[in-house]
Amino acid sequence: MRIASLQPSISIILERLGCLDALVACTRYCLAAVPALRRRQLAVVRDSWSTTAEELLDAHPDLVIASVPYRNESLAAILRAGCPVLALAPHSLADIERDIRLIAAIAGVADRAEPIIAEMRSAMGDMRRRTADLPSKPLVYCEEWGKPLIHSQQWVRELVEAAGGIFLGDPGTVTTPEAVAAADPSVVIAAWCGAGDRVPLQKLALRPGWEKIRAVKNGRVYCIADELLNTPAPTLIDGLHAIACALHPDLFGTNGGIRAFHQSRSPSSCV
Repeated sequence: MRIASLQPSISIILERLGCLDALVACTRYCLAAVPALRRRQLAVVRDSWSTTAEELLDAHPDLVIASVPYRNESLAAILRAGCPVLALAPHSLADIERDIRLIAAIAGVADRAEPIIAEMRSAMGDMRRRTADLPSKPLVYCEEWGKPLIHSQQWVRELVEAAGGIFLGDPGTVTTPEAVAAADPSVVIAAWCGAGDRVPLQKLALRPGWEKIRAVKNGRVYCIADELLNTPAPTLIDGLHAIACALHPDLFGTNGGIRAFHQSRSPSSCV
């Protein structure tokens, strides 16, 4: 099976399955997420949103695997060119587990999926046990995009709840600065798609009415790297620990790869 991966999540899962040899093409984002791919002579193509049939057909894949976010028009063009496409659209951690099983079966290593899933479940279970008896749970606003404001996905909600927090709003929906201010969250976590760890926290804190919310007043506005929260792959467990550090620094420390905005000075690193 010759696979073209159009999202880092696909490449990460294949790496965890020990199946990088199946890849014949990937995106530059995959190269960043899976450094081992840089040593391989793979065709580098565009992602699920902007790739073309021509560049993919040059790599002669047996299957193109895409994942959210993707553009239906791009995938339809690839199908019309005669290249099979598997388009994944996970929403929850359970969906991600199913995708891991599916990719493992496609790669011919179905037995390797369960240990990966068991490891993810174990990390979630351990986090729930550590946060179960906390005296209070902070209200957390998680932002996937800033213009318009979009709440993070359902799997982020699951991570927040496992880490001892309460997720503000409906996952994946659009909101407004005024609605967030009215809810008065104790913690704000921004992980913008494609932005890495470069979310401008100072601009977030200056949104209308935000100077009055608890998160801003107490210096609890955080950036967590995009790849830790927006990539539906086993690496979400690293995002879980980053969330725990943001929510409960006294319990989990401040070494979770998060960046915080402090009202009295410039954004600082909490790595």
